[in-house]
Amino acid sequence: MHVIYGGTFDPVHHGHLRLALEVSERFGNVPVNLVPCHVPPHRGKTGATATQRQRLLELAIVGEPRLHIDDRELRREGASYTADTLRQLRNELSAEEPLVMVVGTDAFAGFDRWKEWQQISNLAHIVVVRRPGAALNPEGAPAKLLAERGVKSAEALFGQASGLALELSPPWLDISATGIRERIGEGRSARYLAPDTVLAEILRMGVYGHAL
Repeated sequence: MHVIYGGTFDPVHHGHLRLALEVSERFGNVPVNLVPCHVPPHRGKTGATATQRQRLLELAIVGEPRLHIDDRELRREGASYTADTLRQLRNELSAEEPLVMVVGTDAFAGFDRWKEWQQISNLAHIVVVRRPGAALNPEGAPAKLLAERGVKSAEALFGQASGLALELSPPWLDISATGIRERIGEGRSARYLAPDTVLAEILRMGVYGHAL
């Protein structure tokens, strides 16, 4: 099984890291590949550059063998589209190997606005992680896709290469990258929201508008 968890990671924080480990454990401690996007198509400019965000990720996962970084989107020009990444991975993996993409409820709520969204579930399984305060419109296409393709157990995803959906409700650390950027920009402490090594590197690089 090959699992990817994409995002801007601007910056990476304990919420991202804990979620990745929760997903890994649900699938028998399989590796989870963190995929930082180059140019996010659904939001404005990032606060840190692609190189800086990758450096922060590298520091964040030191000593954790279940977490890896896949920098393919950073190496690809233009906007980072999930369909393109999954198609590339699908070509690299065997036809039988399950490919899993992880997405939070908040992002999945707008899934039908993603590029080639109807093709994504043919390329990979979709694991939707519930986030506090985020809900799907029961009449919307994302909720209907989850209902049509949904399974009840993680084990079901091992049985085929793609096409299924699973909703998980792991313990969630309600931390936002936006909140961290705002704290740093205001000169407030962000300690315990992200690894100390990450925060120290943010200070060294001078990103997000203010020294910690």
